[in-house]
Parts: sequence; C-alpha cells; structure tokens
Amino acid sequence: MRRLKILKYITLGAFAIIVVRLFFIQIIQHDFWVAKANEQHTLLETITAKRGEIYMMDGDQPTAVVLNQSAYQIIIDPAVTPKDEIKNALEKYAKEYITADLDEVYNTEGLRYYIVAKNVPYTNASKIADEEIKNVWLKEGNKRVYPEGEMGSTILGFVNSDGLGQYGVEGSLNNLLTGKDGLLKSISDVNNVALSIGKDNIKIPAEDGKNVVLSVDRGLEKGVEEVLAEAINSTAATNAAALVMNPRNGEVLAMTALPGYNPGDYGNVKDASVYLNQVTEVPYEPASIFKNFVFSAAINEGKMTADTTYFNTPSTEVDGNTIWNAEQRAKLNNQNLTMRDALYWSLNVGSIQALKFLGDNPNEITAEGRERLYHYYNDKFRLGHATGIELIEAEGFIWDPHAEIYGLNAAYANMTFGQNLSATMIQTATAFSSVVNGGVWRTPSIVKGTLEDDKTIKPLENYEKIEDQILTPETSATMRSLLVNNRSYKARAGIDKPGYDVGGKSGTAQVIVDGAYDESMSNLVGSYIGFVAPSGEMPEYVIMVKMWGEGKALSGGEAQNLFDTLSNYVIDYLKVKPKGV
Repeated sequence: MRRLKILKYITLGAFAIIVVRLFFIQIIQHDFWVAKANEQHTLLETITAKRGEIYMMDGDQPTAVVLNQSAYQIIIDPAVTPKDEIKNALEKYAKEYITADLDEVYNTEGLRYYIVAKNVPYTNASKIADEEIKNVWLKEGNKRVYPEGEMGSTILGFVNSDGLGQYGVEGSLNNLLTGKDGLLKSISDVNNVALSIGKDNIKIPAEDGKNVVLSVDRGLEKGVEEVLAEAINSTAATNAAALVMNPRNGEVLAMTALPGYNPGDYGNVKDASVYLNQVTEVPYEPASIFKNFVFSAAINEGKMTADTTYFNTPSTEVDGNTIWNAEQRAKLNNQNLTMRDALYWSLNVGSIQALKFLGDNPNEITAEGRERLYHYYNDKFRLGHATGIELIEAEGFIWDPHAEIYGLNAAYANMTFGQNLSATMIQTATAFSSVVNGGVWRTPSIVKGTLEDDKTIKPLENYEKIEDQILTPETSATMRSLLVNNRSYKARAGIDKPGYDVGGKSGTAQVIVDGAYDESMSNLVGSYIGFVAPSGEMPEYVIMVKMWGEGKALSGGEAQNLFDTLSNYVIDYLKVKPKGV
C-alpha cells in the first residue's frame, strides 16, 4: 500500500510538472513558439526585378542595344540533394554556367540552400529539371544580352555573374537599371505546400529597373568605330579613342575607344584595361590642345588680341629649364610675330607669352599670371574635375598657383601647352566646346532619360546641369576664327568643303616613362580637337580624337588625319548642310 501511495504521488507530481510546462509553453511563451512554428512552415521567395534595358537613338527613335533574356539559377539543398546526381547533371547540361565548387559546398556543415549555377538558358535548365533530382530548384531570372557585340562597349559596360553592373552605363546607373526586388511570403503545410489563405501571406511586387535612353546615335557610333579601326590598321597606333558631341547642348553623339570587347563575353579579354572608358576615366596630358585655353583666357581678360605682337625665339628659359618650339623655321625665329601666328604654328614660346600677358608683364611669368591661368583652367573650364556626365569619371591634376615646389613657373609654362597637368578627353572636349560655342560651359550628357510607356523619354532626376557663361561671345568668335585659320595650310583633301567652317588644334604629347618625360620621343600621344559648322554659324559638332600605343610615337598630325576622316563622315552621316543650303 505504501508503494502505491508513493507511485501515486510521483504520478501526480509528474502530471503537475507537465501541466505547469504546458501552461508556460501555451500561455507564457505562446508568441515565441508560434513564431518558431511559422519559421518552419513559411515559404520566402524573392521576386527578382527585371533589369532595365538600354537604348541608343536611331534617328528620332530609340532602339534597344542591351536586352534581357530569361535565364535560371540552379539551387540545391546540400543536406538532401544527392551530390553525384547533381554533379553529373551540371557537368552534362550546364558546365559553363557552374559557379560553385561542389566538393567545397558539400563539405560545409549547415548549408541548406546554395546556388551552384547561374545564367543557365531555359533549354539547359529544363534538362536538369527533367532529371528529377531531389531538392533541386530552378529560379528564373534575366541574363544580359548585347546584340551589337563589341559596338558601344566603352559606353555600355557589362553585368557580372552576380547581377551587378560594371563600368559604362551599366555601372554608373546600376541602381536605376536594377530596380527593386519583391518578396513572396506564404505559410505552408508540413509538405511545404503553400496555403492560399492566411493573414500572414505577403506579396510585395518587384519594381522593375528603368529603361535608359542614351543620346548616342547608333549608326554614328558604329561608323566612328569603323573609322578608328582603319586608323589603327594604317598607322603605328595600337589604340585610338574618339568623341563626338554637340557643343550647343552638351549631348554626346558617339564615344568609343579601340580595342574594345564583347560585353556579353566580358571575361574573355587579354587586358582588363579595355573595360576602362578612355574618354572619361583616363586622364592624360593633351599637349598643345591646351593652347586654346590659355589664348582664350588672355583674350577674354583683355590682356592681348589675336594681333598683339611678341618677339619669338627658338626657345626660352624658365626656372633654369630650356623650353623649345617644336617648329623651327628661319622665318619664325628671332622675329616679331602675332599671337595669331603663335597659335597657327603652335609655338610653345608663344603660349608662354600668353601666360606672361596674363600676369601684366610681357617679360616674365608672375604670380598674378599663374593665378589667372589657374582661375580659367580650374574654375571656368573645370579642367581636372569631373564634368558631371552620367558615367564613371576620373578627375585629373592642375598645379596650384602657389604650390611649394621648385620650378613652379616652369610647371606653369608647360601647362600652357598641355604638359605637366592631366585631364580627361571629356573634360577637354567640354572646355573646348565652351571656347567655340559662344563661351558657355555646359555639363555634358550621354543620357537622354528613361523610356516611359515605350514612347516618352523622361529626363533623369538628380543630375545637375550647369550652363555657365565663362567667355564673352566676342572671345569665342575670335577663337573660332583663329582655329579655322589654323587649318589654312594644313587642310586635307575633301575636308574643308565650300560652305563649311572647320577649325581645330593638334597636340603631340611627350609621355612619362620611369618617372620622367621620354626625351627620345619614341613614346608620343597624338591628339586633335576641332569643330564643324556651316560657314559663319555656330558649330554643330565638336570632335576629339586620341591615338597612342606603348613604345609608339604618334603625332598630332596623324591624329589630324583621323579627325579629317571623321569630320567628313559626320558631315555626311548627320547631313550637316553647308551655308546657304
């Protein structure tokens, strides 16, 4: 009897413990255990946003140059999915799309969800699905397609295997193009079948990325690339870059550099530097092209005119450095010349003279001259600074007028002809546009806007557009006249057509090798910048070209040949009508 009583008390005690525990779980910890249950029976699925497409202009109509194609991710549960089966299926149907080391995946404890292949085409993915391997999921997404191949790669960039835009517009406008993923959340039964009814079901729709329309003319871009390819084939150059823009509104119509690459096969390149946009991301020394800017500054400040004279010598001494004119002719040396002559013959002594005029002392470089030149280079022309174009940009370098360095005057003397500083092509072309367009610096643009409802182009928000009158219209008119005059003895057959004004300036830059300028002249970069306009009218197009190659000596004259060919092409392609037509 005593034993029965003891057993009874033990049973009652155990029952009491169970009751207390159930009360604690069901009442006190109710919310906690409901949440845990929901975690085990909740299906979460990301609804992938569709990436926006990219368009170029074809006449007045946008035409797609970057598209999306359905593609799939292959996802496994390493704790359940048979390793050998999925490995064989991937090797058989999606070998080139595998993104994971399966041995490493299966050796990692605790993994229940892992993406083992990406961008798998529908046909391949469906064959894996047909294998009916346990716990293998196919998640639909989009793969980027570039139907034009290498055309426009400098501008477009690419999307990597993680879906992130890299370089070009894909990189700079990645957030706009990507959109925002949505979410599907539902409560499931014990078999992971979604229950259609329940207050906890949530569906957040995906917000697709915006379709972006570029100002680039597709046909012109293709034609410019063909002209550059021919220039590389027919000269010592291994690389060439070009920019065509409208100085009246800052729109870019073509922008390219060769060699390029296929954004759809971006991993198959020998040199990753081809990803860089040579026009916006690579500062360099444009050389005598910068004479346009020091002449504009001195004329605009009223310190000289095109007909102001100076005594030209073969060379000049600055801070103990001898700076020579590249052009050495008896009729130029030790003679009184005009500043018009100095620009015409691209005389370094002449551009240094413009700096002296800026400092109110025709015989030496002064602090005031340095300050005024810096004000124009840095503040007005915005050289060495990002322009604000809707692309990834590098900056550059302009010496401070009071920098504590030895030979500051010599540095500024070299800056008058575009050495001892750095700027990108887009900075240089934007500054040049203000020289010839009436004196207005405008933010350059390569994006017209987003395509809404497949027909309306809506301008981008949050991109500041600057219009700043930095030169007088009179200064700009004088510079246009000087630049047209520059070509009067250098014209190539067929370029200076009747009814057109074509003006420009070349630059041949020494290159720094092992920390110093290569005095052997075996490394030279050739550049040319100019404009096209019906005679007597404002320029319609500015064109800038650059030619270079490691260990190659490319001159401004060769760059001018390329400019001339491009000018003819632009005039014909864009149907620029001559004066009176």
